[in-house]
Amino acid sequence: MSGNVQLLDDTLAAARSEGRAALIAYLPAGFPTVTGGIEAVKAALDGGADIVEVGLPHSDPVLDGPVIQTADDIALRGGVKIADVMRTVREAHEATGKPILVMTYWNPIDRYGVERFTAELAEAGGAGCILPDLPVQESALWREHADKHGLATVFVVAPSSRDARLAEITAAGSGFVYAASLMGVTGTRESVGAQAEDLVRRTRTTTDTPVCVGLGVSNAVQAAEVARFADGVIVGSAFVKRMLDAPDDAAGLEGVRALAADLAKGVRGQA
Repeated sequence: MSGNVQLLDDTLAAARSEGRAALIAYLPAGFPTVTGGIEAVKAALDGGADIVEVGLPHSDPVLDGPVIQTADDIALRGGVKIADVMRTVREAHEATGKPILVMTYWNPIDRYGVERFTAELAEAGGAGCILPDLPVQESALWREHADKHGLATVFVVAPSSRDARLAEITAAGSGFVYAASLMGVTGTRESVGAQAEDLVRRTRTTTDTPVCVGLGVSNAVQAAEVARFADGVIVGSAFVKRMLDAPDDAAGLEGVRALAADLAKGVRGQA
């Protein structure tokens, strides 16, 4: 089985043809258990997410907030391995037919082996990888193997990225561009939204690739705000928090499903 980059492209194009943003959920593999994490991914997709990013838990998640760090720690203490990440991708994709990406720091891939990682992700039906800490200028080996296996390479841009840098990043990436807003640094949500909107506008001057925003969105109203100017709305911590706060696993899955349904209304302007 080759990678599913075409499925990712088609999913984003279908959302655009419906006049809406895509809803992209993030959930870490192995949380609360490997099987529980697979069920959570399926619950998000069943509830209304178009795409899921499966996080590869890392011991030093420098770009993740405390909610995702807590979930990563639970997964790591449970012994999650890269094989479990691949199993999560495979079972969620086979059950739903929807595109599943992996979000990971570079170090675990480098240790595992780029060729091995890309081959296994493609074989599992994965659509690609989001690599938040891999500099574009050091990404040639990764992109060579990702292209060979039909996998998207999603890079992250930030409000601090200068225009020339944005052009360099978007020229190298595929699937979509992950526009990260500096949540918690820039103050009020209104100012963060304005900063994200400006970043999307600047990024679009460099590429026709969809631009999706990860903004700390946690409800339908916020999803609708971001969906006004972005091709996709990425939600992570809010899903993880539903599971962390739930009294048991069943309630956690129901919380994920309900949040996905709420956010799906938001990206359709029904909030």
